[in-house]
Amino acid sequence: MKILVIGTGGREHAIVRRLSQDSPAPELHAAPGNPGIAALATCHDVALGDLDALTALAVELAVDLVVVGPEAPLVAGLADRLREAGLTVFGPSQAAARLEGSKSWAKDVMAGAGVPTARAVTVSQAERLAAGLDIVNPLGDVPFVVKADGLAAGKGVVVTEDRELALDHGRACIDAGGSVVLEEYLDGPEVSLFCIADGTRVVPLAPAQDFKRAFEHDEGPNTGGMGAYSPLPWAPEGLVDEVVRTVAEPTVAELARLGAPFVGVLYCGLALTARGVRVVEFNARFGDPETQVVLERLASPLGPLLLAAARGDVRAAGEPAWRDESAVAVVVASQGYPASARTGDPIDGVEAAERQGAHVIHAGTALDATGALVSAGGRVLAVVGTGRDLAGAREVALAGAEAIVLEGSHHRGDIALAAAEDEARRPHTPQESA
Repeated sequence: MKILVIGTGGREHAIVRRLSQDSPAPELHAAPGNPGIAALATCHDVALGDLDALTALAVELAVDLVVVGPEAPLVAGLADRLREAGLTVFGPSQAAARLEGSKSWAKDVMAGAGVPTARAVTVSQAERLAAGLDIVNPLGDVPFVVKADGLAAGKGVVVTEDRELALDHGRACIDAGGSVVLEEYLDGPEVSLFCIADGTRVVPLAPAQDFKRAFEHDEGPNTGGMGAYSPLPWAPEGLVDEVVRTVAEPTVAELARLGAPFVGVLYCGLALTARGVRVVEFNARFGDPETQVVLERLASPLGPLLLAAARGDVRAAGEPAWRDESAVAVVVASQGYPASARTGDPIDGVEAAERQGAHVIHAGTALDATGALVSAGGRVLAVVGTGRDLAGAREVALAGAEAIVLEGSHHRGDIALAAAEDEARRPHTPQESA
């Protein structure tokens, strides 16, 4: 099988890495890729925003499957262009990707599907922000949650107890020409669940948890994600089945009813509240850095699963199988991230990290004129460790992260710490996807 993966980041490197482990191994191509992907696939220097050139490349290569990684080209309609050219595509149409491209529309879909989510209002005029906050935060409830309505690379959300800060973020989004979704705050731990959808049916992968705040103890601003782990030893029994039944399947059915069948990854961002499971957000693609840990635990082939979904019968590939081990990813970020991202700094220590037993996923890297590896984004690398339990996986991942040399970089040392401590207090049982 010949597969083209579209994208440049850690999510795409993790997808390519897992595809390369399928047996028989597929012929892998990427556009535009990154230095880590280039070690596993033939990379083609085609810009993510050039939908015509990406389509032409896929046709020229005569690939059996195109996997579209990032959200921006999906929202721009790349999957539609590829399908019109006669290609088999894993990734939702522009109409279905609007589930991520517009948070207010996603709320409408959830309402139509009867999916439980946070109370919310959409505001497009600055003078209506204060009244909107009063609706979703009655009696002065805090924190305030203010989300940019469109794509924001995981950084368009402010969660704060400071009302003025919430209003300022809302004004900034509106002044930039957008609108905002104001939501009630959902208490309880968050869970990420990827569901592979073929337009009518869904197959869940293993749940994970990511860490959005920039610094340890969940302090600092929101980011695209500073780390993740899987499995979740504290998750209630039957959680995955409940989410499939009450969230994923109704959403996919509603999208089909609206004439926008969803083929690809339905990313369900969830909060396990005192009132039950609630949807925090939907994404229309694999999440980053959760992909790095979920795919690390996947024991069955990835390529046939994605191909079966793209062909309209996801269950033809069978149920995914999972390794009885834990995975932890620790993100190494550049100086200044997330407010800014210093780029062009030399990166050393990748081989040293791998000697610790970790593997290193490239997210924001490039090669300079001399061929040396340098930083090229905010989240530069994700260092992934595995082990019999979360404590062992954490030890490998953190040792690997410490081995990375990147001036001014930072990473969190508490990824999966609380879960590992919780797991240590429980009797060991075989780990399952739920």
